[in-house]
Amino acid sequence: MQQSLNPNATTWHITFGTYATRLHGDDRPTVDREQNTRGQDFIWHDDERLKDAHDKRKGDAVYLTAAQRAVIESLIPGICERGGWEYRICASPLEGDHVHVLLDAKCSIEPDAILMWLKRWVTQELNKRWGKPVTSWWAECGSTKPVKNPTYLNNVYHYIRRQRTLPLTAE
Repeated sequence: MQQSLNPNATTWHITFGTYATRLHGDDRPTVDREQNTRGQDFIWHDDERLKDAHDKRKGDAVYLTAAQRAVIESLIPGICERGGWEYRICASPLEGDHVHVLLDAKCSIEPDAILMWLKRWVTQELNKRWGKPVTSWWAECGSTKPVKNPTYLNNVYHYIRRQRTLPLTAE
């Protein structure tokens, strides 16, 4: 199914990770508060930085179970409706360490607010079903990327679709 941009809204690709599953200095590139400007290099593998990040954790890393991933995917369309955003697709991939959401929101809505509400409302339901984790379900930050062209929109839509835990029931 081809996706098209909504001329009256901003399409956002929002990603948020689970607690302590992606630490600065591990084998995957990351950014931090100081290195978070377009064009700056990523933080690459660094044993000393990884040890420091590991030592600062307040608990174990959180990996979502298959049941938790399925609940998240089933909740997000309703959460988008509650927030006044137009849901496109979401996924909580097999790795259990992050969530992707693709949605449209009024241009006046700040993406960080959307990220905050997504995490808050998903957390409330996870806490009801599984109790509160020792630390948090989620890493402190997340990614909010505006989708500005149809090629990227269709690529990210299909990328997210391939990572879903639950099958799509309707397109």
